[in-house]
Amino acid sequence: MTQTSAETSRRSFLGSAAVAAAATSTLTATSAKASSPAEKVVVGVMGVSRGAALAQVFASLPDVEVKYVCDTDKNRLNLFRETLAGKVSYEVKAVTDFRNILDDADVDALVCAAPNHWHAPASILACSAGKHAYVEKPCCHNPREGELLIEAARKNNRCVQMGNQRRSGAKLAEAMKLLHEGTIGRVYYSRSWYAATRGTIGTGTPAEVPPHIDYELWQGPAPRQPYTSNRLHYNWHWNWVYGNGELGNNGIHSIDLSRWGLGVDYPVRVVSSGGRYVFDDDQTTADTHVVSFEFPGKKQIVWECLSCNRYGMDGSGFGATFHGEKGTLKMHEWGYKIFDDKGKEIASVDGSDGLKAHIENFVAAIRANDPKLLNSDIEEGHKSTLLCHLGNIAHRTGDSLKCDPSNGHVLNNEAAMTLWTREYEPGWEPRV
Repeated sequence: MTQTSAETSRRSFLGSAAVAAAATSTLTATSAKASSPAEKVVVGVMGVSRGAALAQVFASLPDVEVKYVCDTDKNRLNLFRETLAGKVSYEVKAVTDFRNILDDADVDALVCAAPNHWHAPASILACSAGKHAYVEKPCCHNPREGELLIEAARKNNRCVQMGNQRRSGAKLAEAMKLLHEGTIGRVYYSRSWYAATRGTIGTGTPAEVPPHIDYELWQGPAPRQPYTSNRLHYNWHWNWVYGNGELGNNGIHSIDLSRWGLGVDYPVRVVSSGGRYVFDDDQTTADTHVVSFEFPGKKQIVWECLSCNRYGMDGSGFGATFHGEKGTLKMHEWGYKIFDDKGKEIASVDGSDGLKAHIENFVAAIRANDPKLLNSDIEEGHKSTLLCHLGNIAHRTGDSLKCDPSNGHVLNNEAAMTLWTREYEPGWEPRV
C-alpha cells in the first residue's frame, strides 16, 4: 500500500489499522484456499482476446490447468495456444467450438470471454453440463438472459462469477467497508464515469468471410447478419445485435462500484440522455451518454460516458465518487481518497489490481463447491449488469423508465419491455 503525507490524518480519521484488516479478511480467507489446493481445477477458456489475459492468470495458479483454449478465429487461436503452451508443462488443446470443452468430463469450469452475445448462453450451457462458469462482464446481452443465468446456476448448484474484478480489490473492499460503516455519514449519491479516445469505425462494406474465421459459430445465438469489413474483432461492441455499447463494455465496472457502495439493488426510475455526437459511422450505440438511476431510500447513481474524449471527471478516465452527509469518498482504479464535508482531503490509499485475487476466489469457491464464497456471485453481477441494460433501454426508447424495485422490470411500458429479451437464431435460444 502506498500512502501520502495525509497518513496521520487518515489514521486519526479511520481510528485503527484494524479497519483495513477486517475489511479484507473475507478476501484473504478465500484466497488462502487457492494457495493450499486440495485438488486440481481444470478449465477451458472461450475467446482469446480478453481470454488471453484470463487464461494466463488461471495457468499461473497452483494446481490449475488450462486444458483448452477456444476461438472461432483459427489464426488467433493457434497463436495464443503456442504462447500459452510455452509457459506450462502440460498439453493445451485448441478448439473452435466451446461445446467440445463442455463434453470433457475432466473440465471443471468454462471461462467465457467471447463477445457479449455469447456470455449468458454459453454460461447457461456450461451450468447445464455440470461446469462452473467465470463469465466476463456484462454477464448477459439482455436482462432476461441474466435472470436465466441465475436460474441455471441455482438449479445446478454451480459457482458462476462475473468478471468485475474490482470486487476482489482489497483496498476497494476496504473503502466499501468504510462507506457501509458510516465513515462519511449516510451515503445518498454516487457519480461514476468512463472516458476514452475511441476513433471512428468507418462505414463497412459487405465482404467475404476470411477462411480462418467460423463466422457462423461466432454469431451463435444472434440473428444472422451479413459479414462486413469492419465488425471483427472489436467493433461488434457498438452494434446492438452483439454488444451493449460503452455502458455495457466499461460502464459496468464503475456502476458496479456505485451500486456496491450505495448498498442498492434495483432502481425505481431510469433516465438517459446522449447519443452519437462525434463520428458519423456504423456505430449504433452512444459515444456520449449520461444515465441517472433513482433507488428507494432517496439514493441515486449518475453515470457519464465520453467515448471520444479522455478528460473524464477530475481529468481521470475512470472512477466513482460517493457523497454522504459528512463527506465524500472517491474511488479510482484500485484505491480511494476521503474528503471531509468541506472538500479537504483527509486520507489517500493506493491499491493493486484485483484480477488475480478475483480468479483465486473463483477457484477457491470451486474447490469448496460453495457459491457463497464468491466475491461476485452471478446474482450480484446480474443486478449491476441490469442497470446497464436499463440505461440502454431508456436510451433506445427515449423514455423515462419506471421500474419495479423488487426485480428491476420496467412498468407500464410495452416498448421498453420488448427489449428485456431478444430474438435468437433458431436452435440457440437459452433454456434452463
